[in-house]
Amino acid sequence: MAVPKRKMSRSNTRARRSQWKTTATTLATCPNCKGDRLNHQACPTCGTYKGRLYTEAQRTEHAA
Repeated sequence: MAVPKRKMSRSNTRARRSQWKTTATTLATCPNCKGDRLNHQACPTCGTYKGRLYTEAQRTEHAA
């Protein structure tokens, strides 16, 4: 197994770690309610996916 011969400096360590970035999730528009939803998942607003009602809505439009 390879073992480093010398300690890596802070600047080199941080420069290497700076490439570990997260990307924002891509959201699709629900054709039923025009809300944002994740791709290939049921809409959290209306609970439909590909024109079928799969689940009850997790969040409601009206906050009472």
